[in-house]
Amino acid sequence: MILTIKYFGMLAEITECTKETITFSEDTVSELLKMLIAKYPALEKKEFQVAQNQTLVSEDTQILNSEIVLLPPFAGG
Repeated sequence: MILTIKYFGMLAEITECTKETITFSEDTVSELLKMLIAKYPALEKKEFQVAQNQTLVSEDTQILNSEIVLLPPFAGG
């Protein structure tokens, strides 16, 4: 499957892009993260959340959508 991955904040700095398209043949968010960490090792040391279909998902979530977003921690008030 072809996925569009969007990166925000410090994650865009690490990957040096805000969006990329990748070919992904696995099934879960966990497997996607392993692939991305292999490509961008600095991601392993960062905290972030993953969204699919504009909803935050866990690592055991099956990838069903072609757009995945990696979001850094939010500060708010």
